This record gives sequence, structure tokens and C-alpha cells, in this order.
Amino acid sequence: MNESSKIPANTKVFIVEDDTFISSLLVKKFESIGAIVLTSGSGETSAASIKKEMPNIVVLDIMLPGADGFQVLQQIKSDPETKNIPVIMLSNLSEKVQIEKAKKYGVASFLIKATLSVDEIVEEVAKQLKVETMTRG
Repeated sequence: MNESSKIPANTKVFIVEDDTFISSLLVKKFESIGAIVLTSGSGETSAASIKKEMPNIVVLDIMLPGADGFQVLQQIKSDPETKNIPVIMLSNLSEKVQIEKAKKYGVASFLIKATLSVDEIVEEVAKQLKVETMTRG
């Protein structure tokens, strides 16, 4: 089964990633399977943008200018309107302490960038969307 059949068309994916190369790869891939992609390269305004756009899922880097991914995650999860949006953290930081911190703040999944392809990231998004849909209804 390919990714396009796993992610419903018009799914809103919000990518918070300051690495323009990685961000553009993800945007191209998600758009090619019919997703609506929103992006931010900074942690500073991300939580407000996520609240305004209300995406189906967020892919969030940890190392960001302005505010780090943990601060953004805390803002998302502490807001009653956005707390149920699944967040996948994407990072090159793979220390156990980082992963535990992300889980404590309510991350749906933690992925190590260096070990995954764009397709594998898309598959994880599809998996989390399926879990989120099943728990909602």
C-alpha cells in the first residue's frame, strides 16, 4: 500500500522545520499525495499559526530559531483548542532525555531525521492520523 492511500486528500499537515532542504522535500512529498501543507521555519510564531490553521497533524523539529520545538509543543498541548492535534517530533537529537521530554509533553511520535527517508516520515504521519481518527470516532 502506498502513502497516498493512507493519507486522506485535503489533510492539513503543518511542518515546523528550519532546514529548508528537509522542509521542501516534505512539502513536495505531502503535496504529491494531496495533502494541504503549511510551513513555518521558526518556533516563535508556530503555535499561533497552528492555532489559526488547525491542521490535522504537526511535524515539529526541535532545533528552531526563536523558540525550540519543546516550547512549541508545550504551547500546543497547553491550549484547549490545539491540545488534541497529534504532533510528531522530528530531530537529529536522539538522546534518551530528549525523547523522554517529548513524551512527557504529549508528543505522538519521535523520529530521528538522520535514520529515516521522507517516505518513512510520511508513513508515520499516516499512522498517527489513523490512530487519531480511530480515537476520535
